[in-house]
Amino acid sequence: MNAASLFDKAIGRAIKSGRLTVVHADGRRVEFGEPAPDFPEVAIRLADARVARDILLDPRLGAGETFMDGRLVIEQGDVMDLVQLVRSNARWEANADLRKASPLRRLGNSVGFALESVNQARSSRRNVAHHYDIGNALYELMLDAEHMQYSCAYWPREDMTLAQAQEAKLAHIAAKLAVEGARTVLDIGCGWGGMAIYLARHFDVRVKGITLSEEQIALARTRAAAAGVSDRVDFELVDYRELADRGESFDRIVSVGMFEHVGRPQFETFFRACARMLADDGVMLLHTIGRMGGPGSTDAFTRKYIFPGGYIPALSETVAASEKVRLIASDVETLRLHYARTLRAWYANCIAHREEIERMFDARFYRMWMFYLAGATSAFESGGMCNYQIQFIRDRHALPLARDYMREAEARLLPPER
Repeated sequence: MNAASLFDKAIGRAIKSGRLTVVHADGRRVEFGEPAPDFPEVAIRLADARVARDILLDPRLGAGETFMDGRLVIEQGDVMDLVQLVRSNARWEANADLRKASPLRRLGNSVGFALESVNQARSSRRNVAHHYDIGNALYELMLDAEHMQYSCAYWPREDMTLAQAQEAKLAHIAAKLAVEGARTVLDIGCGWGGMAIYLARHFDVRVKGITLSEEQIALARTRAAAAGVSDRVDFELVDYRELADRGESFDRIVSVGMFEHVGRPQFETFFRACARMLADDGVMLLHTIGRMGGPGSTDAFTRKYIFPGGYIPALSETVAASEKVRLIASDVETLRLHYARTLRAWYANCIAHREEIERMFDARFYRMWMFYLAGATSAFESGGMCNYQIQFIRDRHALPLARDYMREAEARLLPPER
């Protein structure tokens, strides 16, 4: 049986709801699935006979690379529709038996993941630069202009704009940090400074933001100056391990969207550094993409093109690492669908700025970026991804007995509904 026939057989097993039309390189047309509510109808064309083989070898990497190269052409719908169609036919909750990569490719992926996930300090800067030092201009087109948050927004109301949802996220986190009364805050992985600037504007605190991205820190300093908080916000290009070794201490520590870059072997190192820097009566809030169910591994496409050295943690391994340094997990919240909404907003922004993005890079980069956003969206809508917000303390008496203080603080921070 040739690759095209095997491809058809695999697609036939995968697509039951919704319609996928495939036109092979030899002109043969095959339809899979049946029209169904809420399932898209998509048509693709395989430009050469090797496309089917490449996808069979490793479905996600093969589909991503053939789409990037213009060899998998979407003729009805777009890449978001295609990924949604495939993933929604195999929802994580349904415990679907997803087809694995070939044994040889799986071995290569496992070895590559093990090597990259060590993520020592010397490789962390390189890994961060791979994703964040491609230039601020792309992110300025994609993210909310107000806070430039490249992490999951929070949607307490469905009618919010992306900017409103990102401000709601900042308020949600600030409330959990119980910032009132604190004097110093450390923001680990501060990005373009949105969280640090927000805290300095709303509270009488000094904030230190750290990152390993030169592009991010330059813009963060500019944005802090424009917001008038440069005297209370300090940004430094430094690794969290180096900062802990300097013996610095903070009343509050926050980390949003950075833990995914730490690497599984470094989890205990990360929490040990945080415990060393957190005041005895301090509060820490960790916001991270998480994996529902148990530990897993990073897929080859994400490792190769998006986040080398990154790893999405399960809740179990995250908490297990923090327990080793006696950090108390005082509150845990699972955000199930908030990142899917956020990603769809970023996807829409990229579509609106397609010509500008292609001028900055090229059409292949644009297709790669859109495949990444589409795949991430489907992972939160139908796959095993979510977000965790975990509050940590060192002393059980550090916070009020009941959670009312969070709700009250958040209500003071959020603007009233219009």
